[in-house]
Amino acid sequence: MLRLLACLLALSTPLFAAHPNVIIILADDLGWSDTTLYGTTKFYQTPNVERLAKRGMTFTRAYSASPLCSPTRSAILTGLSPARTGITVPNCHMPQVVLEATLPKKSAADQKAIQPTPPTRLKTEYRTLAETLHDAGYATGHFGKWHLGPEPYSPLQQGFDMDVPHHPGPGPAGSYVAPWKFADFDADPDVPDQHIEDRMAKEAVAFMEKHKDRPFYMNYWMFSVHAPFDAKKALIEKHRARVNPADPQHSPTYAAMVESMDDAIGTLLDALDRLKIADNTIIIFTADNGGNMYDKVDGTTPTSNAPLRGGKACLFEGGTRVPGVIVWPGLAKAGARSDALIQSEDYYPTLLEALAIQPAEGQIFDGHSILPALKGGDLPGKAVFQYFPHTAPNVPDWLPPGVSVHRGDWKLIRLFHGGENGAHRHLLFNLHDDPSEKSNLAAQKPELVQELDALIETFLKDTHAVVPVPNPAFDLKQYHPELEGKPQAKAKAKAPAKDDGDPALQGWKARDCKATVKDGIVNVTNIGFECFLGFAAGKHSGPTTAKFRIKAKAGTSHFDWLPTGGKGQRAVFTLKGGGWEEISVEIPATGPLGIARLYLPMQEKPVEIDWIEVRSENGAKVTRTEF
Repeated sequence: MLRLLACLLALSTPLFAAHPNVIIILADDLGWSDTTLYGTTKFYQTPNVERLAKRGMTFTRAYSASPLCSPTRSAILTGLSPARTGITVPNCHMPQVVLEATLPKKSAADQKAIQPTPPTRLKTEYRTLAETLHDAGYATGHFGKWHLGPEPYSPLQQGFDMDVPHHPGPGPAGSYVAPWKFADFDADPDVPDQHIEDRMAKEAVAFMEKHKDRPFYMNYWMFSVHAPFDAKKALIEKHRARVNPADPQHSPTYAAMVESMDDAIGTLLDALDRLKIADNTIIIFTADNGGNMYDKVDGTTPTSNAPLRGGKACLFEGGTRVPGVIVWPGLAKAGARSDALIQSEDYYPTLLEALAIQPAEGQIFDGHSILPALKGGDLPGKAVFQYFPHTAPNVPDWLPPGVSVHRGDWKLIRLFHGGENGAHRHLLFNLHDDPSEKSNLAAQKPELVQELDALIETFLKDTHAVVPVPNPAFDLKQYHPELEGKPQAKAKAKAPAKDDGDPALQGWKARDCKATVKDGIVNVTNIGFECFLGFAAGKHSGPTTAKFRIKAKAGTSHFDWLPTGGKGQRAVFTLKGGGWEEISVEIPATGPLGIARLYLPMQEKPVEIDWIEVRSENGAKVTRTEF
């Protein structure tokens, strides 16, 4: 009896050693053919991804929730489809806060369907994987790209104890190789030309070292291999010597970016081994969408997803089939491979089932546990969906707004109202026989189309998706179906909002925002995450004090100066928020300031500034701007 009681007590008591650590490694824009896992590349080198595969199970048919990044990120964290959350495009760095998807009343005359307007933030009402594991006793840390909203929607409000570099943008700030442009995160001063993945891996290892004696959940969400396209010069030259122009993958810069990504994975694996916690750590490695086929680097596209069709921002296989490896000691056989269908929404419910953690009351998932596949079995009848109710005519193989379903060897794409008289249009492919999706079998198999489309309809209703509707402004004369799938010339990018010509700004210039003067007050609106007011401060030299009267939300920001020919430097300040306040910032310059930049906190409401004063220590040089 005592022995039974002891056993029951042990089962009800958290034992950290028995709770495996969880690491999710998410690569950004890494295509299915961008690693050596599937025998589709001769150019890229990923030995550490191979190390990972030897420790766990490689999935040949792993899918992202979306062909774009933010929707997939939200799906991993919530276990919910982008159709349910409404996050269907990567716009979560925009200054406007939008929490619900809506449907406009009309669209351009050449569009058959009206596309939804998606949210710009992941609502904190969703219970994230981080929140669930944190409540179960796990330490939680997020490292790298987030792109689901700045504060108060950052990782720190979504269940993570820490977030490095706490950056809301869509890619690395400025570049991969230092100096970077993160708000509060600088390169190690003793590491010349530091790569962001080297630094992120270093930060992640420090987190693992700190929590090696208790369970931890860590997101290592890479910036790699997203634009901007740059890398370590030595690696670029290494791969330049290996280029075969006949190989569709022949960008040396991209190959160098893949190698730095792979090196970071190696750093994490080395740390797990050194800390002797590898046998108690689950690792999920995947990507947020397929490889980028529309940008240019080294005179070519960044990569090729061949033999798959299309790429990022497209519902063909190249946009949503991604690398997938799961290391699960004691569950998934090392070195195994699986053809089971899995996708982003499945990881959360899988972890909860295996860790015997109950979902919160009323919590639902659109994903499903894949434990049978991890144990070497099948997932009979499983279907996965990708919801992308948008069009991206700048990318190759683009499609009108659509949704897709995979079941077994079959894939159906529904193009919303893309047929005659407002009916849906369908593309049907047998991926076993036709992985490149060259032969549309919809006309030959109408019953199968109807069956799979019924699955799509049920999925859309279950997720309460805001779906495209017929466009009442559609004009057949302006419709050009022959252009479908052919990349259109990209519209010239708009310059960041600025107001150089307003004399009332008295030499100050706005970037990534708009600044206007009214009644002696500067009103700054359309504030992006790199918004600043800058001016030429070359006449100021040595230690200087910047003072200003400002009304903004509470938080931290910074004042930067860029000496001519030198590296940018930074002084941080804190805003109490709630009303007008005078801020004084000490600038420990040793020479001329050069260009001065007052960075402003990203917020939806305008920031107001009354005056700005820059005063050199000796008092001889003063610039005071009374607006």
